[in-house]
Amino acid sequence: MQNDNATAVAPERPPGAATGPGVLPPEVDLPESLGYRVKKVLLGPPLVTSELHNEKLSKPIALGVLAPDCISSSAYGTEQMLTVLVPTFGVLGFALVMPVTGVILALLLLLTLSYRDVVMTYTRAGGSYVVARENFGPRVAQVAAVALLIDYIVTVAVQTAAGTDAVASMLQLLFHTNIDSEKLYITLGVVCLLCYGNLRGIREAGKAFSLPTYLFILATGLTVVVGIFRLITGSLPQLSTADLHASGVIDIGHSTNGLLTFASLFVLARAFANGGSSLTGLEAISNGVSAFREPQGNNARRTLVIMSATLGTLVLGVSVLAWQTHAVPFSSGSPTVLAQEAHLVFGQSGFGSVMFAFVQIATALILYTGGNTSFNGFPFLASFVAEDSFLPRQLTIRGHRLAFSNGIIVLTGVSLVLLLVTRGNLTQLVSLYAIGVFTGFVMAASGLVKYHWNRQEKNRMAKVAVNAAAAVASAAVVVIFAVTKFTEGAWTVVVIFPIGVWALIRTNSRYRAESAALATAPASASLPSPNRSTVFILVDRLDLSVLRALHHGRSLRPTELRAVHFMVDDRAAERLRAQWDESRAADVPLEIIDCPDRRLRRATAELAARATADGRTRVTLVIPRRAYGTLIGRLLHARVGDRIAQAASRLPNVAATIVPFDVSQAIDDLDTDSQQGVAADLAAHTAGGARPAEHRVQALPVDAPTADPQTVPAPRADGLTQMRDLVWRERASVEGQVRSVHVTPVSGVPQLQCQLYDETGGITLVFFGRRDVPGISPGVRLRAEGMIGNTDGNLTIANPTYTLLPKTEGQPAG
Repeated sequence: MQNDNATAVAPERPPGAATGPGVLPPEVDLPESLGYRVKKVLLGPPLVTSELHNEKLSKPIALGVLAPDCISSSAYGTEQMLTVLVPTFGVLGFALVMPVTGVILALLLLLTLSYRDVVMTYTRAGGSYVVARENFGPRVAQVAAVALLIDYIVTVAVQTAAGTDAVASMLQLLFHTNIDSEKLYITLGVVCLLCYGNLRGIREAGKAFSLPTYLFILATGLTVVVGIFRLITGSLPQLSTADLHASGVIDIGHSTNGLLTFASLFVLARAFANGGSSLTGLEAISNGVSAFREPQGNNARRTLVIMSATLGTLVLGVSVLAWQTHAVPFSSGSPTVLAQEAHLVFGQSGFGSVMFAFVQIATALILYTGGNTSFNGFPFLASFVAEDSFLPRQLTIRGHRLAFSNGIIVLTGVSLVLLLVTRGNLTQLVSLYAIGVFTGFVMAASGLVKYHWNRQEKNRMAKVAVNAAAAVASAAVVVIFAVTKFTEGAWTVVVIFPIGVWALIRTNSRYRAESAALATAPASASLPSPNRSTVFILVDRLDLSVLRALHHGRSLRPTELRAVHFMVDDRAAERLRAQWDESRAADVPLEIIDCPDRRLRRATAELAARATADGRTRVTLVIPRRAYGTLIGRLLHARVGDRIAQAASRLPNVAATIVPFDVSQAIDDLDTDSQQGVAADLAAHTAGGARPAEHRVQALPVDAPTADPQTVPAPRADGLTQMRDLVWRERASVEGQVRSVHVTPVSGVPQLQCQLYDETGGITLVFFGRRDVPGISPGVRLRAEGMIGNTDGNLTIANPTYTLLPKTEGQPAG
């Protein structure tokens, strides 16, 4: 509880109401645009900023929410190794998948140790981008930014394409239905569905989003355990030679070259590069470490270890089963290797079919959920980079449902293009994958090497060694991937990557140049301010839009007010002169200026430059702009006024004001025979007449109650009075939400005013002699008590006693 002085403001009563001050209206009823109405239908009602809150996750929920991208890669990692090994080495390729898997698991261990360090050192969201920015500066950090942005884009395509392959495999092996020709369209539909859901405000938190992860771990874990058991007992079936040469199977090679030849080593390197896709998503925990409950670092570290152990176990198990069952990849991508393993492990009995369907449904769910993680990660990362002025600042704006809508739309568009170009082929998509992922690993590990090298701490050299090893190994993967997969599509990433970094740095340079230009005072700022004001109303024809512009020009109270018409057609100019002289706007002189070359922007600039040449005159160009709501209306009319305003803005002591006039609304008003009253109103204004009372905009709704000054409304049971029941010169207690706060000097003494609203109206509290009141800011709720006063016809409470109240979750902003 604090005691301070305050005052409140209320608008004028409507005609016929009792005299005395009024209450601020609760809402202003303005018509919504068609686009906004459609948006509300599609996305639901808007969410207000007060509903934005960060849910802190427990370790089990965090594993389910943040790990789908990582753990789900075990569904296709082994298969991607076999797509390279089997066509070259034949049946031997099934055995070679084990040593390649071993190298990948060793790399997984090294990266896990490095990222344990990341989550303990940097508990803010952002992962490798934050690590690189803090240790190498914002420019170098753009390498990590581009790497992560590419990673998120490809993740959407890879995960959704793999999820569709899982669905197609189930239909093919269980129901003998082939949907290969429809897979691309299904994948595109899933991406659009994820986009729509995230635009509506899907949250990456809660049990619903963690369920697919645990279903997949259970389903794939059972497949591996039962398969290993059947392998030990000798009952695990193996695909026959005929199955290996069935229609749709990739070519089975017959290589006789030794394993140590250059060609063989190159193929093994390609297989390792493909298998590296199993490690994608490992950075997800570091990107979301701020979502963990306290202690954030420890909880994130434990979850990371569990995630890596789960991934390693599943990748190893799937590779062992592939080695023993000879599950072979198909050129179309379905049935998948994991689907064949599950089909062989559980058999074709009734229970076996149920378990097979369970494995495939769980696989599809986690893959689609893994794709959804990018719809959370990409917009947030883009907003971080945009806040640093390396991406357009539109990416920092939250949309209708508090999501970063622009980032979601960009991610969707690029992902759809990528799927269309690759036809949703998983093998082609994986060729684009690892460069971005492992570049991010390099930046994170290298940043930690510098971080620990510059600090004297316990186990410093061990941490430097681990992170240096992780950085070197990750860099080696980037090189191997770029070389071995260059002709298979990796060249696009190799080319786009430096272009992306250059574009981000150029964007930042542009923003910095603009900031410097806006912050630098021009040399003319020291000259005396112009003491003469001239307003030019630009007129092309006489209509309501021009009349409204004249009304606005009068309101500026200039030294000189003139209407100007640039003549490009002498007969049209004569007609305008005649109409002007007969109208009620004739008291404003109309100047007609010849413009034989029809360069309106040049003629306007010359007019303004001549008027300001004396250095004592400031010119305001008032430009009527007719707004046409429909597409056909915009196509039928040019927007010359905007270009004229742009040209005038480059001149000193010249300002341009565009006065819009909604022609579409005027057409609707004509249909209801109401336009004549508006025209008369505007004409009266341009002639200097007073505005008719019947056209005044009222501060209160028509049905607003008018309080009898002699009657004090009975307070509610809680002692509060609603805003609409407030009475002048009576004491009252009110409760509501602060909608705005501003400081207004009165006779040199500051006074802080805050408008307090409930659902029935508002009142302004004024704190005399104060520029700041602790705790009072827009959005807070408070209870105020004091005498109802009157300031300029508005209800006020001067120097109230007030109590700050807790903000209710999800409350509207006023």
